[in-house]
Amino acid sequence: MSKFAVKRLFTGTGAAKIRDFRSLYLSSPEDRIQIIRAGVGATETKAFAVDLGIPQDRFFRMFGIAQATVTRKASKQQTLSTEESEKIVGMAKLVGQAQTILEQSGDPELTKDFDAPKWLAKWIEEPVPALGGKRPADYMDTIEGQEMVSRLLSMMQTGAYA
Repeated sequence: MSKFAVKRLFTGTGAAKIRDFRSLYLSSPEDRIQIIRAGVGATETKAFAVDLGIPQDRFFRMFGIAQATVTRKASKQQTLSTEESEKIVGMAKLVGQAQTILEQSGDPELTKDFDAPKWLAKWIEEPVPALGGKRPADYMDTIEGQEMVSRLLSMMQTGAYA
């Protein structure tokens, strides 16, 4: 991914912003690091919460990010901090992973009406036996937790998770 494409992915106009989930998931770690260091736009982050269908107060609390900070930064067209951006990129990457898993299923009927952001938002709120009955949302505030949730998604794809 070019430097221009990386910048556009999170700060450009139109659909290419943070919500290009599949491209983000398939991008290299180096590209995602560039995005994180550049900072995710606060306005795009608020729109991401809407895409997921999660109330903003719940969305930001899940990541340990103060909603007032995001609102203030959005009003000034600013970006989130590196730490905050990393958490948002991690969540967007999970949505891209869910989209990719479904696309790889090979069944076009499944993919045509599938809303990966809304599905993931619903799934992370449900208790998961593999997490000792905790919800994946309880782990979104750390990168290690997000990686653990990503592994659960991968196990679901292979059938290793029940």
